[in-house]
Amino acid sequence: MTKDQIFAFAQHITPQKALSRFVGRIAECENNWIKNTFISQFVKKYQVDMSQAIESDPLAYRNFNDFFTRAIRPELRPITEEENGIACPADGAISQLGKIEHGTILQAKGHHYSLTSLLGGDASLSDQFLGGSFATVYLSPKDYHRVHMPLTGKLTKMIHVPGKLFSVNKVTTEQIPNVFARNERTVCLFDTEAGPMAVILVGAMIVASIETVWAGQVTPFNKNVVTWDYQQLNNIEIKKGEEMGRFKLGSTAIVLFGKDAVQWEESLAAETPTQMGMTFGKVTK
Repeated sequence: MTKDQIFAFAQHITPQKALSRFVGRIAECENNWIKNTFISQFVKKYQVDMSQAIESDPLAYRNFNDFFTRAIRPELRPITEEENGIACPADGAISQLGKIEHGTILQAKGHHYSLTSLLGGDASLSDQFLGGSFATVYLSPKDYHRVHMPLTGKLTKMIHVPGKLFSVNKVTTEQIPNVFARNERTVCLFDTEAGPMAVILVGAMIVASIETVWAGQVTPFNKNVVTWDYQQLNNIEIKKGEEMGRFKLGSTAIVLFGKDAVQWEESLAAETPTQMGMTFGKVTK
C-alpha cells in the first residue's frame, strides 16, 4: 500500500465521531493552560497569520473554538462590486468546480458522487440543479473559517444530513469515493436573483460542529436526516458577502446553482487559492 492508501485506510478504522467529540470538548475548554497550549501549537504548526484578525492576539480568545472562528478585518476581504458578480464564499482553495453532469458532481479525478445523495436524498431538490454548476472550496486549518453568501438570498430550507467524518483534504478526496455525499453536512437552500442556490457545509474528521447564523449549532451528530422549512416564514434574507455559517474545526463549502444560471471565473481551477469576497463568477440568467 502507498502512504496515501494507508492514510485513507486509517480513516476507516478510526472512531471518527468519538474522536471528534473528544477534540470538541478540548476546543471548548477555557482553562488557560490547555487552551493557550493548544492555540500556540496550532498557530506555529500551520503558520496562521494573526495580523488579519480583528483580535490579533491568539491567546486573548476565550477558547480554541473562538480562536478558530475568529473574525477577520473586513477591509481585507472586500466583497466583489462587479456587475452581476458572485462572491467567493470562503478563504481556502478550489477543490473542484464545473458543470453538474448526469446528476453527478466531480470530487476528484476518477471520482464522482450523486447530487441527490449530497442533498439528503430528495430528488425534487436535486432536480433544480441538474445541468447546473458547482464549486467546492476546501478550507485548510490556517484559513478563516466563516462562510459567506455568494449572492443575496432568501432562506427556503435547511437540511442536516448525518454521516461519516472522513477528512476532506486532497489525499482523501482522491482515495475515498463519495466523501462529500457520505460525510455529515448541512444543506442550506436559498432563492436568489440567479434562481435556486445551495450552500452545503460539509463536516470532516474532528470537526466539532457546524453553525449557521439563523439556527446556531446544527450538527450534534443526529442519526436521522432533519429538515427545517423556512418557505412559510420567507423572512430570513442574507445579503451577498454576509456571514451565513461557520466551522468549528474543518472543512469544505460546496455551492450549487441551476442550469445556465452562472458562469465561474475563467481563472479558477482545481487548487486555485481563494479569498472570501473575491469575484467567483457572474450571474448569466
